[in-house]
Amino acid sequence: MVDTTPLSRAVDHFADRLRAAPQSRLQRSAAAEALALARELARWAQRVEEPSAEPREMPDAGMFAAADQILVAAHDLALVLESEEQVGEAVRLVEEARKRAGV
Repeated sequence: MVDTTPLSRAVDHFADRLRAAPQSRLQRSAAAEALALARELARWAQRVEEPSAEPREMPDAGMFAAADQILVAAHDLALVLESEEQVGEAVRLVEEARKRAGV
C-alpha cells in the first residue's frame, strides 16, 4: 500500500484555502483552477481503473463546490496510486494548481 498522506495534506490545504477565499477570488481564477485540477485527477484515476474506457468529465458544480470536487477527485486517485513517484506527481499537480489559483 502506498502512503498517500502527502497528497491528502496538499489537497486538504488547497481545499481549506478555497473555502476561505473571497467570492471575488473564486470568480477570477481560483474556482476554475480547482475544477481543472479535479478533472485532471479524476481522468488519471479513471485511466488507471478502466484503461480502455473513455474518461468521463467531472461536471462543473459551481465555484462554491470547487473545494469538494478536488477532495473527491484526489480521494479517488489516492485509492489507485501504485507508487511513491505517482504520489509525488499528484502532489506537484495540486501545488501548481494552488499557486495558479492564488490561494
